[in-house]
Amino acid sequence: MRAVALAGLAVACLGAGSVGAAALADRTDAPVVTSASDPVAASPSPTPTPEPTPTCTPAPLEQRAAATLVVGLPGVRTAADPLAQEVVGLGVGGVFLSESNVGTATQVAALSAGLRTAAGRPLLVSTDEESGRVALMRDVVGEGPSPRRMAQRETPEAVRARAAETGAALAGVGVDLDLAPVLDLDAGPAGGVIGDRSFSADPAAAADYGLAYAAGLADAGVTPTMKHFPGHGRSTVDSHETSSLVTATVDELAATDLLPFQRAIDAGAPVIMLNHLQYAALDPDRPASLSPRAYALLRDMGFEGVAITDSVGMGAVNLRWDFPVAAVEAVGAGADAVLTTDGRHAAAMRDALVDAVRTGRLPEARLSEAAARVTALAGGDPVAMSCLDVELPAVSRF
Repeated sequence: MRAVALAGLAVACLGAGSVGAAALADRTDAPVVTSASDPVAASPSPTPTPEPTPTCTPAPLEQRAAATLVVGLPGVRTAADPLAQEVVGLGVGGVFLSESNVGTATQVAALSAGLRTAAGRPLLVSTDEESGRVALMRDVVGEGPSPRRMAQRETPEAVRARAAETGAALAGVGVDLDLAPVLDLDAGPAGGVIGDRSFSADPAAAADYGLAYAAGLADAGVTPTMKHFPGHGRSTVDSHETSSLVTATVDELAATDLLPFQRAIDAGAPVIMLNHLQYAALDPDRPASLSPRAYALLRDMGFEGVAITDSVGMGAVNLRWDFPVAAVEAVGAGADAVLTTDGRHAAAMRDALVDAVRTGRLPEARLSEAAARVTALAGGDPVAMSCLDVELPAVSRF
């Protein structure tokens, strides 16, 4: 565990009324201005210092903006589909495959390969395969037990082996990012919002089994995604439909919900997904996915990987912020990747990010950092994208 205990974060950066203040403070030093009446300042310099020659030129702003997007392709079965061609032509960082994209394993493999060929660059191909009721690649990987049932009936070692088989099937059709496992804590009804998608209500068990599932995916060459930070188990409201406020204190979150995520971060989690719940202890007016304080907490816990939102088309976000605005708000808050299951909004989202940078509403450095991390995750060159040499956590640490 990190030297600073989770409970200590409550005092260090999440006190009531000043949550995340240190992480959110503007750290940019103001330039020193010398008065024009100063004789030193007024004297012309006989040998003006030349401007330094740039050693790196980042990709165009449009490319960096598009690189932060991971988008779905509703109904697309082949890479020749006009929507598929439009999305990869924009330069998105990744695509998301759901049930509507799945016919057979051969067809999905051809779709993935065709998308990457059309992109002409490293491209994340993601899906959501938790096993149990959230299994978008069920027709490819087969039926599997819910995470809760796995934890009740199997050892972590057996779960790792099961996940490795799932990962091998996903890798076989070109999927390299799985938006699983769930690290949320829930012992409620199996059909609840999280319910049996959770391995356990016990933080230690949820971490043991969640990390085992993540390790199995990684064994097969598929990157796992820990979700839904900072913990969805306390809410019974479906954020696909509406928002919900979690009233737990930071101490309560630190003692329970955050523990599996801290374990995952300490183990080298490469990707963490933020949920759309609102937290009174962080930001009662904004979902975690759009809250600078939530991202500050995640980074304060030591996370150095890719932070991705849950789909911004879900009601908890989309009823208040449309797709383009949500993209700007998410990246500005600290997201590296913005997920939407509907790629028909990708162009508008990219354009909104570009406009936000050009009008000063979104720092270009923040967009560049996000694009660099997603590019590195996809196996591309972050320096060529953003002139930033980022290093993501090593999955091998699981």
